[in-house]
Amino acid sequence: MFRISFRTLGCRLNQYETDALVTQFHKAGYQVVDFSEKADVVVINTCTVTGQSDQKSRNLINHAARMNKDAVLVVTGCMADNHREQLEAARHITYVVDNERKSQVFALVDSHLKGEVVHPDALPGDRFGFEAVDKSLHTRTSVKIQDGCDQFCTYCIVPTVRGRAVSRPVDEILDNVRKVLDNGFREIVITGVNIGRYVFEGTTFEKLIERIIELPGDYRVRISSLEPEGFGPDFHHLFHHPRMTPHLHLCVQSGSDSILRKMKRMYTAGSFMEIVDQFRKSIPDFNFSTDVIVGFPGETDEDFQQTVRLVRQIGFSHIHTFRYSGRKGTSAYRMAGQVEEAVKRERSEQIRKISESGRLRYMDSMLAKRQRVLVEKVDRKKMAHGYGEHYLPVMFPTSDTGRNRFERVILERTVTGPGSPVILASSTETSHQAERIREVF
Repeated sequence: MFRISFRTLGCRLNQYETDALVTQFHKAGYQVVDFSEKADVVVINTCTVTGQSDQKSRNLINHAARMNKDAVLVVTGCMADNHREQLEAARHITYVVDNERKSQVFALVDSHLKGEVVHPDALPGDRFGFEAVDKSLHTRTSVKIQDGCDQFCTYCIVPTVRGRAVSRPVDEILDNVRKVLDNGFREIVITGVNIGRYVFEGTTFEKLIERIIELPGDYRVRISSLEPEGFGPDFHHLFHHPRMTPHLHLCVQSGSDSILRKMKRMYTAGSFMEIVDQFRKSIPDFNFSTDVIVGFPGETDEDFQQTVRLVRQIGFSHIHTFRYSGRKGTSAYRMAGQVEEAVKRERSEQIRKISESGRLRYMDSMLAKRQRVLVEKVDRKKMAHGYGEHYLPVMFPTSDTGRNRFERVILERTVTGPGSPVILASSTETSHQAERIREVF
């Protein structure tokens, strides 16, 4: 039995594709081990969205090579497209596999271990060639509905490394959902590169989601990262369905219309606010998280303050902050007005603090409310950990050690500490919870 380990960087789409590969190798009899353990095969699914992502990927590749000297080392993902020649020149990397052929990693490795040497370029390209996830590194699973992007934002390398936008056939998606539900998953995350632009033979993104939530079963659906475009004014109505989770990671990037135009974003700060207002009029406690880029070329102090005012006004529960990183091949790389790194760090720190305070405010606003938590694990203190439908981390006492199950709870109080804040809750199906919480904390 060959031992194989995986490590994934970057987006949820990468995570899904790794899980699909894990399923293939597991079904074929490979032993999936932790990345910290020695293995016969190591697969690193890289990210290249920023220079920092590239460095993290390089560090992981070098670490894996040192720890597993005789292993088959496969590097795939977006860095494999963006820095292919450099990676192929590295003697410690066995194969470099681009995104187009990532679904063929199992065939490549299995052939290699059987004595057949196949060049990755000889494998067929199929961006939707991943089978339904069974063996996963996570309790929830993703379903890929599209790949690639035609937006070509001036800062973004993704259209270059992921290719042009292509949507997966509706029947394939529905079949994938049915299979992962049969495999026991209770939460499905809809993922892709620019999922709001999904369209296949007249079926739009919204119509596709309607088809998915009509399928039978006890499960819920979460939308992954979404651009503030590509959906209609009634999109928020979908989230009243009991299978939909009231949370969106809606990418704003900047609160300055001047910077948004330079980024080639297809909305304004005002139109973004209209979307948020529309959702919260319909569902008052709807949870929004977002991405923000600081230090984009030409970003002035006033541009940055406009971003600060916007994110404070909206009250995001989390802000993923990026310091602008120039990527060769993008329009912004050649723009005048490049911002100094010290200024980027200072602005990033300001947004980070706003994000932390906004998260605590949102969590406190949810106290005394009921949530349906999907249990991911139960620790040694018999505390269950999981996420409610609003995508907030919750923990509560339990006598049931099972995971991947739903339990209804009442949110009691927010606890902060050395790690990320979490909400303590009491199960509505178990008595003496308040006393149990006092015993543990």
